[in-house]
Amino acid sequence: MAHSAALRAPTVRPGARLVVILGAMAALGPLSFDMYLPAFPQLREAFDASASAVQLTLTFALLGLGLGQLLIGPASDARGRRTPLLVGLGGYVCASLLCTVAPTIEILAGLRFVQGFTAASGVVLSRAVVRDVTSGIATARLFSLLMLVNGLAPVLAPTIGSAVLGVGSWRAIFVVLAAFGLVLLLAASLRLPETLPAPHRSPGGVRVGLRGFAALLEIRAFVGYGLTLGLSVGAVLAYIAGSSFALQEVYGLSPTAFAVTFGVNGAGIVACSQVNRALLHRLAPRHLLAGGMTGMSAGALSLLAAVAAGAGLLLVLVPLFVTVACIGFVMPNATALALADHAEVAGSASALLGVNQFLVGAVVAPLVGIAGVGTAVPMALVMSLLCLGAALALVTLTRPAGAHR
Repeated sequence: MAHSAALRAPTVRPGARLVVILGAMAALGPLSFDMYLPAFPQLREAFDASASAVQLTLTFALLGLGLGQLLIGPASDARGRRTPLLVGLGGYVCASLLCTVAPTIEILAGLRFVQGFTAASGVVLSRAVVRDVTSGIATARLFSLLMLVNGLAPVLAPTIGSAVLGVGSWRAIFVVLAAFGLVLLLAASLRLPETLPAPHRSPGGVRVGLRGFAALLEIRAFVGYGLTLGLSVGAVLAYIAGSSFALQEVYGLSPTAFAVTFGVNGAGIVACSQVNRALLHRLAPRHLLAGGMTGMSAGALSLLAAVAAGAGLLLVLVPLFVTVACIGFVMPNATALALADHAEVAGSASALLGVNQFLVGAVVAPLVGIAGVGTAVPMALVMSLLCLGAALALVTLTRPAGAHR
């Protein structure tokens, strides 16, 4: 046992440089999806395409991200982190540049699939590398720190995209994404060492790694923390999908006021993640996770009550902020606890966590607008059900408090 522990000892010190690189890796997905959202009208006009055809370019990118995580995670367990990461980032740069010259909306959708697939290398391997170089509470603290680096990416990306559109066309956005990928490729190749040495890799290659998914899904605690993470993130994705219509159409916020509100909620996520990082000196990750889930559930139920009762804007914004901000406690701790006992297959475990979030998001996004843009009840109801489901998974499927202290 001691020999095994020694083999799994971290080989890289998680300094500031590593944190920045990992944060940029994790932000690759959100930047790729959110930065070009303001260009949808331009895409529709440029290709003379329907709104649904333009929307498919986002759907294909999400499909690529999901499939990429399922393949790249096990590949990294078998072959190390650096090679899959560098190949993926190189492919991302090429796919982004090809998007700039796409002649039809159909070809752009196909290239977006490739872009999402290659972006998965940064998303899934950022989590795996964290598990390689840390253990226990240090893992939760590092995930909290990464949220400071990449937590604002979904908030800032549309603003960056709008700024790029001010000086160029939609093609310029993909040039910016290619440049970001190239910088990240250079930084990773020069500054990110291999964190999974050969003796620690999974024997049998990628095929055996893929079969490891089934083994992970038989572990009660992993499934419990995975569901807690996926459903709670799904609640935030429901907010992202529905808040624009709910706050502007129902409660009359101007586009500027909505952007400010969206930014404040994003800042709340970052702030809670850093409070979580500080509290990990005194409290176990599972205690903080339970507290975060309690806050999310209470906030979502209060939001549903306020919306259903026709309450004023302030009584809606406060519980909405609480619900969204508390994900800063849930994400780092749920991720750390899910990966805690699976260092030998951290890539595969990370892939399942990522795909879980993707699947929940893909299902809930259409539901928030099922009753039209004149009511916020569907958004609040979906958020409440997801938060309660996440809390139920935490209580019924995971280990008692303090088990991972």
